[in-house]
Amino acid sequence: MKDETGALKPVYILAIETSCDETSAAVVRDGWEVLSNIISSQIETHRAFGGVVPEVASRKHVEVITLIVEEALARAEVTPDMLDAVAVTQGPGLVGALLVGVVAAKALALAWNKPLIGTHHIAGHIYAGRLVQELKYPCLALVASGGHTELVSLEAEGSFRIIGRTRDDAVGEAYDKVARALGFPYPGGPHVDKLAHEAAEAAALPRVWLEPDSYDFSLSGLKSAVLNLVNQSRMKGLEPDVAAIARGFQESVVEVLVEKAVRAVRATEARQLLLCGGVAANRGLREALAARCESEGIELIIPPAVYCTDNAAMIGAAAYVKWSHDGGTPLDMVADPGFSLEDWSVKGY
Repeated sequence: MKDETGALKPVYILAIETSCDETSAAVVRDGWEVLSNIISSQIETHRAFGGVVPEVASRKHVEVITLIVEEALARAEVTPDMLDAVAVTQGPGLVGALLVGVVAAKALALAWNKPLIGTHHIAGHIYAGRLVQELKYPCLALVASGGHTELVSLEAEGSFRIIGRTRDDAVGEAYDKVARALGFPYPGGPHVDKLAHEAAEAAALPRVWLEPDSYDFSLSGLKSAVLNLVNQSRMKGLEPDVAAIARGFQESVVEVLVEKAVRAVRATEARQLLLCGGVAANRGLREALAARCESEGIELIIPPAVYCTDNAAMIGAAAYVKWSHDGGTPLDMVADPGFSLEDWSVKGY
């Protein structure tokens, strides 16, 4: 972006993320430099219920959104007049939670006379990779989160084509359900990951490959196999070997994710593989994918854990791409819990 003299000037975007149970605001400069990234988590609130309660999540967002935005601006040492735009997660997500962020962003954009950028949540997870290093196109993203498991091909900046997705449970969802069966509290993924690394052996569990040429995933059968092991042990009056089950489950999930991602990289001739989403913080997946990519000569980008889970900095990174190509979003934009990633692609794709 250029000033009145024709010189390049930095672009400052205030980004807001409220798609689920984290309230976050960030200030991002030029789409990659994070000046602040404030996150208020609701994990302790929802732990008592064993999962996210949508109505509770929405109310918690309302309670803290103003304070989080103020802190993000203060931490970045940026005033509203310095901003070029206000970005917000438009979807997908919990509709009530999304509404809180969208209404807040609209109010700020209107009050400060700034453009609004409605941003796709999964595009944010993907462009979290740009907070680490520059992306090279074409590239491929393996999205692994609580609500999404997808392989996304990016032929150029801001273009998205989903070539594989889960047919039932997402990876994070499956981890939480398995963790609950093994007696762990919400969120269960980190407990399963930790126990899997400590286990001396792995329980025998199936790998679900689907059709030979498919990049889709299916985790419901694996989840059922875990439940069967647990129930069979208890029917015999024995305590299930939770460590072995955790390791067997994780090895099964990771093997399929890694194999399909590497195969998709070759098929799309991608120059980079991006691992993104909340499950990208999983140690077992990170280590296995890094080792396989090193042996295959594939450049792998994995953001730090703080940019894997839901955060506003990633929304600012994706919003910058949309802003650069298509400009802002009309103020009558609405929260969309079923927002299509491919439809959010920049114009021309």
